[in-house]
Amino acid sequence: MRLILYAVLCGMAFAGFAADEPPVIPVGADAYRMWDRWPVQRIGARAYMRSTYDRRGGNEGADASHFLYQVRDDFNVTLDVAGPGVLYFARYNHWHGSPWHYEVDGADNIVQESSTADPLHPAKDSVFLPKDAFPSPLAWTWATTKGADLSWVPIGFEKSFRMAYGRTCYGTGYYIYHQFVRGAKLSQPISAWDGKTPPPQDILDLINKSGSNLFPKDAAKEAFEETGEANLPQDGSVTLTTLKVAPATLRAIEFSAPKEFALELSRAKLRITWDERATPSVDVPLPLFFGAGTLYNRDERDYLVKAFPVSVLFDDKRVYLACYFPMPYFKSAKIELAVAGAPISGIKWSVRGAPLTEAPNHVAYFHATYRDHPAPEPGQDLVLLNTQEAEGGGNWSGNFVGTSFIFSHRANLGTLEGDPRFFFDDSQTPQAQGTGTEEWGGGGDYWGGKTMTLPFAGHPVGCPNEKSAKNDVDKIQSAYRFLLADLMPFGKNALIRLEHGGANESTEHYETITYWYGAPSATLIKSDELKIGDAESEKSHRYVSLDASAPAEITSRYEWGPDTAKGKVVYPAQTDTERHTHGTSEFSLKIDPENQGVMLRRKLDYQFPNQRAEIFIADAAKPDDWKPAGTWYTAGSNTCVYSKPGKELGPTEHNMQTSNRRFRDDEFLLPKDLTQGRSEIRVRVQFTPANISLFLGQPMAEQAWSEMKYTAYCYKLLETMK
Repeated sequence: MRLILYAVLCGMAFAGFAADEPPVIPVGADAYRMWDRWPVQRIGARAYMRSTYDRRGGNEGADASHFLYQVRDDFNVTLDVAGPGVLYFARYNHWHGSPWHYEVDGADNIVQESSTADPLHPAKDSVFLPKDAFPSPLAWTWATTKGADLSWVPIGFEKSFRMAYGRTCYGTGYYIYHQFVRGAKLSQPISAWDGKTPPPQDILDLINKSGSNLFPKDAAKEAFEETGEANLPQDGSVTLTTLKVAPATLRAIEFSAPKEFALELSRAKLRITWDERATPSVDVPLPLFFGAGTLYNRDERDYLVKAFPVSVLFDDKRVYLACYFPMPYFKSAKIELAVAGAPISGIKWSVRGAPLTEAPNHVAYFHATYRDHPAPEPGQDLVLLNTQEAEGGGNWSGNFVGTSFIFSHRANLGTLEGDPRFFFDDSQTPQAQGTGTEEWGGGGDYWGGKTMTLPFAGHPVGCPNEKSAKNDVDKIQSAYRFLLADLMPFGKNALIRLEHGGANESTEHYETITYWYGAPSATLIKSDELKIGDAESEKSHRYVSLDASAPAEITSRYEWGPDTAKGKVVYPAQTDTERHTHGTSEFSLKIDPENQGVMLRRKLDYQFPNQRAEIFIADAAKPDDWKPAGTWYTAGSNTCVYSKPGKELGPTEHNMQTSNRRFRDDEFLLPKDLTQGRSEIRVRVQFTPANISLFLGQPMAEQAWSEMKYTAYCYKLLETMK
């Protein structure tokens, strides 16, 4: 019913205009300049966030200095990727770890911070080097961020990418990169970064407009605008407008109120309902939606929030709130304000939009999902979003684009050790695993208790500590993180979780908003599953592996949070069946012939390090006509190297650590030229050992390809009635 409703509305709006081809995926610099495509489906794209997190589930060394392996003492690997893609974001704590190696397609590029030469006396106005390749506002260092070195400079790679730290003292970081189905409709070809070419000036100019009017000039001729004034009654609500200009994209929502009502406005809520749906897709506290936990401005700053999609600005008389997320709809958009508390008078509002030019099966609704977490459950991550429960549940496809969150109402910054963990499309391993909450918010070391606001990350409100609070509202601590080039697509479901405290032990009162685009239908459809060790499943999928081990049971866990909390088991061990091989495996999987490419997911035993294989595909009806699909590579293992010397320039250490988490889900994208038009494919996996030791002098661990389960998911266009 949900799909039919969405399709009917799309059909009403664009009868006869449904696209038969997938939408263009903005790549590289285009991921910024084509920011109006925030709501557009990324069919054939996957996002991953890797980091130096504690592999054992705790918070050892504040999640720093856990390396996949060490090639030498000044080449400590934290990220190792095979195949083409784009690194869109990297975060480090201060200058720690610099110089960094960015190895693009085998060519080593040195990236460093200007404090590297004398880290005991860090440069006051530090910058990334080479400076021209990492300019602001795409790159910032700790002097501005209050604790982190951040880069949003796109780093393309055609064959492979490795990141390694030259030093290991407090070598913490996380990184977001995208990979794509071969043959996906990209805005431009992926080209290897040369280590020196500056980002295009037009995208720097665009991001420098953060905090200003971002309504596109090229939409002005066909734009529509509604404005008005409103007074909110005590504990009441008002409907500001119900837009009937449709189909359209809302491009700007702006409010202002007398400055003396700022605190009262902090208790207001914003609601937006698209196309007369049963529930609002936006139903959130007003200040938190615009990036701040409160509108209390302790330092009388001009900008409380100066982010790219949202801003909060003060002048002598009024407070101004603006949002520029593109928000498509097909029939109507109802916008409401409500307040719990004293009345507010003199609110001015404006909404502006333009005709929707994208095909209806290319876009998704904008959502801001609010969750209140007054008493976090020990041992359990906070669930910020579970799309399977959103607005009636079921399948959703779209893009995860950010969070805004209060992490304390009493100026407690100690809870910031909690790691972000994001799961997409049924995966049991988080495709995104971070190192801490303030790291996610663009800071480091709790921002040193200071505030900051950047285009895509910030800590806009909160006193340095409880003793310095001017009042109770001043104790509210909040942060935001927005994703644009580094957004995270999903085709079936999204589960956005956040650890509270370093071991899910915090008792702070959290409030969270998750920003996402979603259409109530899947673009990633599960078509088949092979269970290794299950005789019936192996037979029906014609599984053959002459060199494979006999099926064996393994009892272990996935990489989630701490196993126990307050003496009780939180994540009990599970048992599954595994084979591993030093040769070749072959099997068949059913797929939808109308696919736009296939995502193949494998459950594996992660105790075998750096598993690599060449993948070949044939039509199941012509099993001898093999074509290469690429290299499937899963870097690292459940054994890592921990090196965190106590001194800034201390020598690299070689401490081997093995976690009890052997289960892992990993993904490989099958190119659509090998899958389209076929109802069943034959897959050949040819193990090719990586032969990488954990560190120099360490005996090589057994190399093998592990198999527990293979699942096929087909990329499909959203269905639309014509």
